[in-house]
Amino acid sequence: MAVRLRRAEQVERNRTVVLDAARRVFLDRGYGGATVDAIAEEAGFSKGVVYSQFGSKADMFMALLEQRITERAAQNERLAAGKSLTEAARALLLAADRDVVSERGWARLLVEFRAHAARDPLLNRRYADAHRRTVEQLAALLARLHDHAGTSPAAPVTSMAEFVLAMGTGVTLERAANPAALPEDHTIAMMLRALDGVTQPGGQPADQLIQPA
Repeated sequence: MAVRLRRAEQVERNRTVVLDAARRVFLDRGYGGATVDAIAEEAGFSKGVVYSQFGSKADMFMALLEQRITERAAQNERLAAGKSLTEAARALLLAADRDVVSERGWARLLVEFRAHAARDPLLNRRYADAHRRTVEQLAALLARLHDHAGTSPAAPVTSMAEFVLAMGTGVTLERAANPAALPEDHTIAMMLRALDGVTQPGGQPADQLIQPA
């Protein structure tokens, strides 16, 4: 039993090392430029060890993506906890926008992977399944916020979640061409307006909610 446990722990450690290495290589070379050879070298393992954990480069990326989805869902729950609908919406949008800046490499990498996957029906289905979970988690959070506020969303919460995520992708691409594009205060104000009337009691316009953090 102890031997099996130690082996399971080693397998898990190897998996973590490989994923950490894969993330560094993906961020450094992009999805298209990354290779299993480079990831194995970065991890300090043979290709055989890497393939014992993951069947392909795509498997490694999808594992990293699943981690990211879980982390972002937990972050969103923390940000929204105890806040009003207006406060939570602003906090969620600010966090998403700042993630685009602080994790610019990952944001661009994800755009690259999505474009690559769109040309591969099997891989695109795998990505679509993961993305669907992201949409569902955000939509469920938005639904709970509206329920707590006693309000009805201006559009189906699934569409609202898809819109927020689509805007994140668009902002990433615009800032790739022009880093000064879409300043944070303008972006958040426009997104709050687009989500229709996220206002404070008394009807304060959404753009007045944007204050320096």
